[in-house]
Amino acid sequence: MPYELYLVLHILGIVLLFMSIGALAFHGIAGGTRETNPARGLVAATHGIGTLLIVVAGFGMLAVKYGGAMPGWIHPKLLAWILLAAAPAVLGRKPGAGRVVWFLAPVLALVAAYFAFNHR
Repeated sequence: MPYELYLVLHILGIVLLFMSIGALAFHGIAGGTRETNPARGLVAATHGIGTLLIVVAGFGMLAVKYGGAMPGWIHPKLLAWILLAAAPAVLGRKPGAGRVVWFLAPVLALVAAYFAFNHR
């Protein structure tokens, strides 16, 4: 597949991931719990599909650009995405952490974007 298609799918995954994290964070901030979330299944599916798209498209872009090699700059980017992928587990166990996640998620996205755009 062409690099541009992987890029579009990667961005779609990012949008879906942040939609789900935002929904869970707001639900927790409003005092909701895992049991009281009527959209829990939809949010979980959105998060899972988003994470899958990010990973598959990201590695697809690496395969197209680097021929399967894994450059060193990808490691901090992967760590940021792993932490973002774990956000629903944190919010499910501690809904009150929604405020922290609300501000930490964009910082992690900034770290991932920094390494994506400034690798040499």
